[in-house]
Amino acid sequence: IAPVFLVRLTARGAQKVVGMNFNGLVSSTAPWRRCVVWAACAWPAVAVSQTAGLPVGASQAVVVTATRTPQKVSDLVADVTVLDRAALDRSEGRTLSEVLAQVPGLQYTSTGGLGKTASLFVRGLESRHLLLLVDGVRVGSATVNAPSLDNLPLDAVERIEIVRGPMTSMYGSNAMGGVVQVFTRRGQANGLRPNVKLVAGTQGYGLLSAGVAYGAPGLDLAVQAQQLRNTGFSSTNAAVPFGSHNADNDGFNQTAGSVRAGWSFAPGWRLEGLLLQSDGKTQIDDGPGADARAGLHNSVQSLQVGGPVLAAWRTQLALGRSVDRYDTLSSASPFSSLGVIETDQQQLAWENRIALPLGEALVVLERVSQDVSRPGTPFDVSSRHTDALATGWSATLGGHSLQASLRRDQNSQFGGQTTGALAYAWAFTPQWRAGGSAGTSFTAPSFNQLYFPGFGSPTLVPEEGRHGELFVQWSAGDQRVRGTAYQHRYELFISSGPQPTNIPQVDIDGYTLAWDGRLAGVDLTVSYDRVDARNTSVGNANFGKRLQRRAQEAAKLGADWQVGAFKWGASVQAYGHRFDDAANRTRLGGYAVLDLRAEWALARDWALGLRVNNVGAKVYETALGYNQPGREGFVSLRWAMK
Repeated sequence: IAPVFLVRLTARGAQKVVGMNFNGLVSSTAPWRRCVVWAACAWPAVAVSQTAGLPVGASQAVVVTATRTPQKVSDLVADVTVLDRAALDRSEGRTLSEVLAQVPGLQYTSTGGLGKTASLFVRGLESRHLLLLVDGVRVGSATVNAPSLDNLPLDAVERIEIVRGPMTSMYGSNAMGGVVQVFTRRGQANGLRPNVKLVAGTQGYGLLSAGVAYGAPGLDLAVQAQQLRNTGFSSTNAAVPFGSHNADNDGFNQTAGSVRAGWSFAPGWRLEGLLLQSDGKTQIDDGPGADARAGLHNSVQSLQVGGPVLAAWRTQLALGRSVDRYDTLSSASPFSSLGVIETDQQQLAWENRIALPLGEALVVLERVSQDVSRPGTPFDVSSRHTDALATGWSATLGGHSLQASLRRDQNSQFGGQTTGALAYAWAFTPQWRAGGSAGTSFTAPSFNQLYFPGFGSPTLVPEEGRHGELFVQWSAGDQRVRGTAYQHRYELFISSGPQPTNIPQVDIDGYTLAWDGRLAGVDLTVSYDRVDARNTSVGNANFGKRLQRRAQEAAKLGADWQVGAFKWGASVQAYGHRFDDAANRTRLGGYAVLDLRAEWALARDWALGLRVNNVGAKVYETALGYNQPGREGFVSLRWAMK
């Protein structure tokens, strides 16, 4: 059954790619675009590479986000991608949202370039359904219910784990669509390792980053700092709603740093702390007549200690805090208030891992508190907290992998919510593996959705979801192929725009096909996504319409190869059309973007890089009236002691 399932998914996926209208993708005047479609169809069945971004053969890599416990990628049922430091270095000039959108299952929209508001869609769900963690700490805005993607310093990051699919039974609200966990740089056990990077690019782009990592028996330390300047381009054009267009360039400046330290003070016991802060100033467009500007501030602090209590029992206590601050410094809009909108989140978690005769159990007690403020009249309610108890179990027995989780959240605003999930996978041959999962989820409304004057609806209640997923995977040597099909049913889905309401029913169905491997010395990743996200509430004015700003189809390809001291690479992302409004009257055309990169190892510790983004200077929009970067070039010089 599994091979037949995969072949059918592959055939249908290829047929859909060929039939996509990518706004001239197969135009006779653009032969390289025809190659994009051909590649997406011709390579073996594409699907979520569970190790994309890591070296080929990394299926034994250990990740923690999917189950909140260390698990080998090869034992997971969840759909996981890992981006390592090398993958981030290959994405110079791209925002975090753009980097994440390069992996299967994710799309993004942006209101401009660097430092502008961006949103991620994971399998058709919105940013409010995606939880962002930095070393285990929630980072985001509770006023808009969105992760803080616009101001996170990428040079402070060691790796990123991305889990697609409902994770509410592990992490609570905002994990309905998945979890992105960012891990900051950590000191190594082999002495002193400094690094420096200089980058210059078009549109006044300049980046200076420097840091040092140190490791010795029982002690590790990593310090990283970066300064970024970019004059940018105009974020808007004349089509932007509400007369917000202003033809000036909208730049972004950022100063950021992080410190992470760890101390192993007893056998198996470790104390670890993190300080991260990023401050930015971004120019935006909200109308002519003024240079609208805003200050961005994000900070994360955490302290955790953990170790073995008994031979079969490990415990960890973690205290974390994150602050997201948006300060409107100047504005051309009569509807904008100058001043600070702030979210302050505090998190206390006690995690316990207990070895059982079969597998391992996890028990988590957690409290998350959120305090928000805004200029002028405060929200009717400006703070809330959630107390939670979560339990999990995972086991691997021969070729069988089993995982289960159950969580109870008690929210001070909305009362109790219980969610759960079951997952199973079977490796029925050394190469073939198949499995599935089912679960429930919820997401609480944001403070803006509830209480923002003239916008919110205080009668909103949490969204609820039911989910099912099946996958089949084949792997042999350097080759991995995976097909994933999913079906999500959402009740009380919160609509976009002013005076939001709970839509009775929204359905999201889709599948992802991906392949990654090495052919003739070239590391390749290819993926194809089809997601059908629709309003299925009978009697609703938008019944049967697609949810806005999601492309129904996406194809992505990445290739990297090395010849002596030279590395070469290319990335292609192609998206079908999308609608900017819930009624599907405003259509945004599809597009394809090609990025090229090269790197020369000048010496053992030195590398010179060149990158060109959007080689074809494609003009496209992910949201009506908001411009996206044209052709951009970057030159980098990197020194990292090895």
